[in-house]
Amino acid sequence: MSDPYIDKKFIPVVAAVITDEHRLLLCQRQDGPHLPLLWEFPGGKVDPGEGPTGALARELQEELGVRSRIGPKIHEVRHTYPQKKVWIRFYAVSSEGIPHPHVHREVRWVAVPDLGSYEVPPPNAEVVRQILSAGIESIPNVGPPEAERDADGAPAPA
Repeated sequence: MSDPYIDKKFIPVVAAVITDEHRLLLCQRQDGPHLPLLWEFPGGKVDPGEGPTGALARELQEELGVRSRIGPKIHEVRHTYPQKKVWIRFYAVSSEGIPHPHVHREVRWVAVPDLGSYEVPPPNAEVVRQILSAGIESIPNVGPPEAERDADGAPAPA
């Protein structure tokens, strides 16, 4: 389902704030032309005809190889870089599986008190400040990803 509120001037992006008790998952960008080596919450662009939560689940599978349950939106920001404008929506997310850096240089579970020592892009910095101020308890608990189901609705074999 497409998002009827997409502003054509901004690239729609989604990001996951994944918690594991008192840690959050950050991913380090590759050493490329845009935001090299910065740490970020995982996610990516919403493709045409795709809804934001479906896009986020797809991105997490592609980028990290994990199944996920997408919870509520916890923050959104529109940001203008010199070369593009992005509209990023951040969601509380739970994941299942060990995240692997399929597209990132590294993935790391980071304790909340250590968040401030990671250099993140400006839109991510807003979420980091929110978490440092309000605590990890401010991120809703989403619960585990639902079991995959077969065509008849029964749990799929593991």
